[in-house]
Amino acid sequence: MPKPTFFNLPDEKRQAILDLAIAEFAQHDYKNASISRIVAQAGIAKGSFYQYFEDKQELYLYLIDLMAAEKMRLLQGEPPPDTAADIFALIRWLLRAGLNFEFANPQLAQIGYRALYGDAPLPTETRTAMTKGTLHYFQALVHQGVVQGVIAADIDHEAAAFIFSVIFTNLGDYLLKRQGGDPAHLLSDPQYLFATAEVEPFFEQILHILQRGDGR
Repeated sequence: MPKPTFFNLPDEKRQAILDLAIAEFAQHDYKNASISRIVAQAGIAKGSFYQYFEDKQELYLYLIDLMAAEKMRLLQGEPPPDTAADIFALIRWLLRAGLNFEFANPQLAQIGYRALYGDAPLPTETRTAMTKGTLHYFQALVHQGVVQGVIAADIDHEAAAFIFSVIFTNLGDYLLKRQGGDPAHLLSDPQYLFATAEVEPFFEQILHILQRGDGR
């Protein structure tokens, strides 16, 4: 958590520092992200940075917290469907909401992706929560789907949950690369990828394969 002096800054200055930090950690892995670059672009002395944060790791963990809070805010703003009828309606909502978050916050999404698969010195409990939380959630959904009769009872529940969680975590990054999308464009128009001719049918095909298993 930042020091109180950071929160005492004027809103505009505080947000400018955060925006520069988000851009830096989105563009570089943890090891190569530079506090010197951040403070130079912010026009503040390096000593001032350490009045706001204990060190680079504290800043990074704060950005992870911001990412999680923003994702939760977006999810809470889009009420989920009634899952009593069909868990695939919820999976559709989850995937769409996840994509909406990534497309609306490409830099925060990139930080989250690097946190999962990069060299970031995350506390064990944080990394465990990030890697296992999604898997456990989808395991519960798979169980619910079996009870509902929309998922075959004889499949490996953990394998099915793993497939769902991998797609949920990686679909946005894959779609951006598949379409040759520009992350900078997403900052001004978060929905522009969905406006392209191929993305919406591809998204629907992914959902169809998940539900039917064969894509037909």
